[in-house]
Amino acid sequence: MDILTYKFGGSLVRDYLIALAVFGVTIGVIKVFKQLIINKLKKLTAKTRTDFDDLLIKIVAGIGWPLYLILSLYLALQFIHPIDLIQKVLRWGVVIIVTYYAVRAIQRIVDYATHKVIEKRQREEKVSDTTVIDLLGKILKVSLWVIAIILILSNSGYNISTLIAGLGIGGVAIAFALQNILVDIFAAFSIYFDKPFQIGDFIIVGDDLGVVKKIGIKTTRIQTLQGEELVVSNRELTETRVHNYKKMEKRRIAFGFGVTYETPTEKLKRIPQIVRDIIAKVELADIDRVHFKKFGDFSLDFEVVYYLRSSDYNKYMDTQQEINLAIKEQFAKEGIEMAYPTQTVYVNRGE
Repeated sequence: MDILTYKFGGSLVRDYLIALAVFGVTIGVIKVFKQLIINKLKKLTAKTRTDFDDLLIKIVAGIGWPLYLILSLYLALQFIHPIDLIQKVLRWGVVIIVTYYAVRAIQRIVDYATHKVIEKRQREEKVSDTTVIDLLGKILKVSLWVIAIILILSNSGYNISTLIAGLGIGGVAIAFALQNILVDIFAAFSIYFDKPFQIGDFIIVGDDLGVVKKIGIKTTRIQTLQGEELVVSNRELTETRVHNYKKMEKRRIAFGFGVTYETPTEKLKRIPQIVRDIIAKVELADIDRVHFKKFGDFSLDFEVVYYLRSSDYNKYMDTQQEINLAIKEQFAKEGIEMAYPTQTVYVNRGE
């Protein structure tokens, strides 16, 4: 009993024994928790349909012994009166280790959310390029570490106002130096979330047209009809008009032809119905109108308008070719002559 009441280092021997017992019990409870309870929870979550609970179990299971040891030591030292230096070091250690594992847990959640967004977009939109969402995830994870360091310094007693002001000034300087690159990066985010076009879409930008092959952080790559790869900055794509033919459910087609002035009026009246019957037999075409439009310089001009139930350019050309050949063939059978540039000279012979 005399030994238990003996005072050493500002605390009784009894207090040291209690602290040691608390440390041992805490370690034992944590060990049981890791080996029994977490393993049991893993088996239960494996039977559920959602995988978010599996992520939470992995986060808890991923916490290492450094955190458990320092927490156990922190609880044990509450029963004695250690010197101020030990208390300060221990407090720093708890803040640093807890912050470290908290940031790692949030990063895993960010990775999980990023993976789900990518998986959903690949499933619904058949998109394989995930550069933008990957970059956004990395920016979020780096930002977490910056915030964590600031919080650690703040809890350690440092005045972080000067640090934050310095980071703000440095950020402004970096933004000015990299403003062109940053504009393209923000444009990439705008393209990703607004979705004016996607990979595989046929678009026209100014005088250039082609299929979108890749949407990068700074540029978008387009495969033109001539075969070369066109590299366009994302900023340019967000500041100009973009014609997206992939979004077009049907294409409006207007074309014309002319017949000779010698064509009888009865045959002229039959031409609209002849063309209508031809287009009605074409699989993807819906006729809109056929009209005798005007008297041309050397022909009687007709205008035809129909809708193609496809945005594919090759199907448009195949359909137009089919219609043209059918018109030529049917006009030949009807004895209707297609016009071509001619010039008639009238000579007035005097007596």
